[in-house]
Amino acid sequence: MTTPRPSLTLSSTVLDAPDAAELADFYRRLLGWEPVQEEPGWVKLLPPGGGSGLGFQTERAYVPPVWPASPGDQLMMLHLDFEVTDLEAGVAHAVAEGATPAEFRPEPDVRVLFDPVGHPFCLFVNDPAPGRP
Repeated sequence: MTTPRPSLTLSSTVLDAPDAAELADFYRRLLGWEPVQEEPGWVKLLPPGGGSGLGFQTERAYVPPVWPASPGDQLMMLHLDFEVTDLEAGVAHAVAEGATPAEFRPEPDVRVLFDPVGHPFCLFVNDPAPGRP
């Protein structure tokens, strides 16, 4: 006998950080999203048109991931992909807000950057194939 699947809606993807409010502020500036929930150790941002958001929680024992990783390194558990219409303008904006570009470029139309606490994220143009990193 199978149990019926309940309704599930993705509310947010949550990133750990040494200071949730500081990392949330970076993504607020990067994306233009506004906070909808703020409390000690927790901030949630939502996009203006609705949809799932980003959550940030303080983790005192946070260790930034290494990318690309080698055996024994702290691995990233996920990364965020943001489509942009102008790759170089997107990179310039992200850097101006506090991101650091990665030296390694996996593809010509993708740029990997690190947020202020070391989470990798990608900017890309014209994703022709759904699910392509």
